[in-house]
Amino acid sequence: MNQLQNLLMDCLIDTKHVENAAILTAKNGTVSAASPGFNIKAPQAQMFIDSFQHTAVTRESGFRFQSKHYTCVRADRNSIYSKSNGHGLILVKTAVYIIVATYNENMYASVCVEAVEKLAEYLREKGK
Repeated sequence: MNQLQNLLMDCLIDTKHVENAAILTAKNGTVSAASPGFNIKAPQAQMFIDSFQHTAVTRESGFRFQSKHYTCVRADRNSIYSKSNGHGLILVKTAVYIIVATYNENMYASVCVEAVEKLAEYLREKGK
């Protein structure tokens, strides 16, 4: 496993409040690390990149991901939080990466958000 994969598993999945997670390269949407079975296709990755470039549209419209429509709760230049019937989708951007994480109705959204934001802060400190 590479370093990003280890960080993703240790900092996110092991909290038991992140269902699935991936780290995308913000420039082109390439998946750099992902939890087992969490597949993000190129159009979805581009949608995540675009959502940071058009936060007003994201706040207004939300987006579809994995057959669910997510309503945007927060959208700014670094973080996008959205939800759909007890499920959530968290996107956090660093200089190089976009961290994508999901949670379900049996998990605490606040713990998921905190874990993703802490990992993003760590990556920002490393210049990534």
